[in-house]
Formats: sequence, structure tokens, C-alpha cells
Amino acid sequence: MLATIVMVALDLLLKYWSVANLEGQPERVLIPGVLGLRYTINTGAAFGLLGNTGWGRWVLSVVNLLLMGGLLWYYSRIPLERRFWLLRIPIIMIFAGGFGNLYDRFTLGYVRDMLEFLFMNFAIFNLADVFVTVGVFLGAFVLLFTVKDAPYLERK
Repeated sequence: MLATIVMVALDLLLKYWSVANLEGQPERVLIPGVLGLRYTINTGAAFGLLGNTGWGRWVLSVVNLLLMGGLLWYYSRIPLERRFWLLRIPIIMIFAGGFGNLYDRFTLGYVRDMLEFLFMNFAIFNLADVFVTVGVFLGAFVLLFTVKDAPYLERK
């Protein structure tokens, strides 16, 4: 619970800072040739999917809520045994990232993005997107190589 609150707070603070310091400004380079900051808004999902449709915001919000509900359900089914603790981390990361972007979508109608890879042509993203992406890859790794029986969890 605390980890989720901290991750959501970090995401929202970076978004707030970005609006105050980056909106209408030229790109700032954090790591030359690697990472920069440039504020933009995204009315859709990844790569602007369903953006500027009007109804896309609601479709994305409903899908996000359903996925977050599924994560909460799955998290509640994870046994308390020590060998399953690694499975909790990616779920927390995905949930926190989903919540951060859902908050933006509900309150603003779009998601605030500011992180940009400078070494390739890639979408601008935010910290919530990082949490979701890392959480998905970490979760896949854990399920494939660490806790192979986790998908068939049953409450004992």
C-alpha cells in the first residue's frame, strides 16, 4: 500500500513540475544523447491510440479500471508464502502506473507526458508509463522463471 502511494505521488509530482516548468519551453536535456524532458499531452493511450476521438478517453478509462480491478483481485489471491513476494512487486508497479494515468485522464481529459528518449524516435512518456512497462516485464520474468505456479493460485 505504501509503495503504491509513493509511486503515484512521484508520478503526480513530476507531472505537476512538468506543467510548471516545461510547458511551452524547449526540450531540456537530462542525459546528453539519452534522455530529455519535453512536456506534451496525450489524449489517447500508447502512441496516441484512440486520441482525439472524444469517446476514447472513456473507453481507455473503463479498460484501465477493469485491469486495475483484475490486478487487485489477483493480488488478493497471492498466498502469503515468502516465495510469492516477488510476484507482488510488479503488480504494485502496474497498479500505481495505471492509477497515475487514470487520475490524469479523469481530472484533465488527457495524460501529461514529459520523458523522451533522445537516441531514438519514440513516444514521449511519463513515470506512470515507466512503472507499467517495468512492472509488465518484471511480472513476465517472475512468472516465467521464478514463480511458475502463480497463474493457478487458489485461496487456501
